[in-house]
Amino acid sequence: MLKRLTPLLVLAIGIAGFMALKWTRPEPPSVTAQERSWRVDTLTVALQRHHPQLALYGQVTAPDMATLAAPVAAQVASRPVEEGQRVAAGAVLVALAEADIAPLLVEAQAEVADLEAQLRSEAIRYANDRQALVNEQAIVANAERQLERTRTLVARNLASQDQLDNARDALAQARLTLAGRQRAIDEHTTREQSLKARLSRAQARLEATRRDVRRSEVAAPFAGIVTDIQVAPGDQVARYQSLLSVYPVHGLELRAQIPDVYREELAQALAEGQILEAVAAEGGYRFRMKRFAGQGAPSGTEAMFQLQGESGALRPGGMLPVVLRRPPIASAVAVPYSALYGNNSVYTVSPEQRLRRLNVRLRGEVHRDDGQRWALISGEALADGQRLVITHLPNALEGLKVDVANEGNR
Repeated sequence: MLKRLTPLLVLAIGIAGFMALKWTRPEPPSVTAQERSWRVDTLTVALQRHHPQLALYGQVTAPDMATLAAPVAAQVASRPVEEGQRVAAGAVLVALAEADIAPLLVEAQAEVADLEAQLRSEAIRYANDRQALVNEQAIVANAERQLERTRTLVARNLASQDQLDNARDALAQARLTLAGRQRAIDEHTTREQSLKARLSRAQARLEATRRDVRRSEVAAPFAGIVTDIQVAPGDQVARYQSLLSVYPVHGLELRAQIPDVYREELAQALAEGQILEAVAAEGGYRFRMKRFAGQGAPSGTEAMFQLQGESGALRPGGMLPVVLRRPPIASAVAVPYSALYGNNSVYTVSPEQRLRRLNVRLRGEVHRDDGQRWALISGEALADGQRLVITHLPNALEGLKVDVANEGNR
């Protein structure tokens, strides 16, 4: 009987133990749903006056580059300069052969001397013609008197008809000679003017030849750098053939294309006399904006920037990246591009640690000392002291709860 009751007893004890454990177990804590927060970095807004910057890529040019040519056809005697050499004003760059230059001067001088001699001869001829005119007028008068005497004699039958005809011929011949002499005297002024004009042309050619002789030693018109050498000693060059070029050390410019969206702003700043400077990232070269090109293009309009100071290693034709300081903007703040949403809005953190959306206007960008480019924004909703979110949240929306991890100015 006891063996039959033992299993039942064990089962009863187990059930009793289970019930005791169930009644004495601790109550589990109640679970309540908690709102998730997003960890973000912020930047304290401090509105200031900023110069937005515009990155440009321009070409170095030399607008005052002079191309020097041979004044006459001659052989190159010497060329004491090399490509890229820096020369002083007046330094000899190319010298032409004296043997080719000297005969040109002698020929021009001889032509002037010949015309001067012809003018002196014309003056002597004119004086002789005037003297001869007096004599020939006397001859005509004598011939007229002789004709009258012969007529009288013929009327009295004391002279023949042949004598009368001879007297008439003598008078006609004397008058013809007198007319020729008078014509020579009348033409004196014309001949003299023609000779003087020819002499003036010859003297002009002589002066031009003397100038070419002086220019046979081609000199630098200003202090500059030699480039584009096209001849060597021994070359035979034609008149006006290009020899080499030289550009001034202080006359370099940078031509960079300005997007049309900035053209009106920059043109107005130039008209108001504002100084617009562009600085090269490499070399620290500084350029001052002077003017826009006369013609534009669909992609923009070229602007000319004058180099300030020495040219250093700059050379015409080289490409150079620069950063242009645009006209200043008041009450603006620079922020990382990660703070922007759609280029026209940002988020700030409210005292309740929730996002607040603000509409802003993108005004350009600034280049920081660490090489980063930050956006420059402004807007009526921005105010000093606001905590601007600079961590970009893909799910950012008005009222989203956030947890500020790092706060302050950067």
